[in-house]
Amino acid sequence: MSYKQTEPSNELRSESKAQYSYFDLLTKPIEIYLFIDPLCPESWSLEPIVKKLQLEYGRFFSLRPILSGKWSKLNQACLGAPEQLKKQWERTAKLTGMCCDGDLWIEDPITFPANVSMAIKAAELQGSKAGRRYLRKVQENIFLNRTDISKDEQLIRIAAEAELDLEEFKGDLHSKSATKALQCDLKLSGEMEIDQTPSIVFFNEEEEEEGLKLSGAYRYEVYVKVLRQLLQREVAPMDKPTLEELTKHFQFIGTHEIAIIYDWSHEKACSEMKKLQLMQLVQRVPVKNEIFWRYIKKP
Repeated sequence: MSYKQTEPSNELRSESKAQYSYFDLLTKPIEIYLFIDPLCPESWSLEPIVKKLQLEYGRFFSLRPILSGKWSKLNQACLGAPEQLKKQWERTAKLTGMCCDGDLWIEDPITFPANVSMAIKAAELQGSKAGRRYLRKVQENIFLNRTDISKDEQLIRIAAEAELDLEEFKGDLHSKSATKALQCDLKLSGEMEIDQTPSIVFFNEEEEEEGLKLSGAYRYEVYVKVLRQLLQREVAPMDKPTLEELTKHFQFIGTHEIAIIYDWSHEKACSEMKKLQLMQLVQRVPVKNEIFWRYIKKP
């Protein structure tokens, strides 16, 4: 499996803009490797882009998150310089719009970064969906709640939030299986020369061509362009779900994420969510410089 660093080209074969069903493609032709670090604010900032890509073009690709450990390694020296990390996180928040509360490094800094990655791999042993839910909860606790989650009791608490099998998770947390899975991720990151997070590598399962790698975070349109380039045709996005359907599916989502997904201004996204709040469908959750929304489950 090989790859090359890329920029999207403009050579595409046009195709009808008709809507597709998720069932049109029983085998998804594209596989996407998403290299991240759970402590990397830029990786967290990519969340709304990934959500939107899955909603509009998810019928064409499968997504595999891979832990690179790159951010933690590069910032090892900075872990003893909390003010520097706080500034880095808050600069990222200002640039991207995603809340990254740098006060974490002042009030309750992460003490065992490797434990966080190990826990994510332990969660993935319960299935890819369980792993994704756990990863999201980890990121919420780090970037929004400014909590040191690297100790076992916190990692187990998050497993409960992600609705995992707790006994299974406790048994897997420091197991050989989780260790091996993390080592495989780190080895793959080295083989693909991942030098920053996030990085995305696109593979076309139907072609014997190299994968295409994008290092760093880009605008949404860039990822769509690469996807169409690999498919070698113009493809139409799926209709997005209603706002109520979206919040019910994701359960907890930020105003900035909603704005990105629907191509709205931040003000419009907030206004639309307030309508759902008046209908008692969501709960408003303020965090530093941002508002998140929690779907209210019906009894």
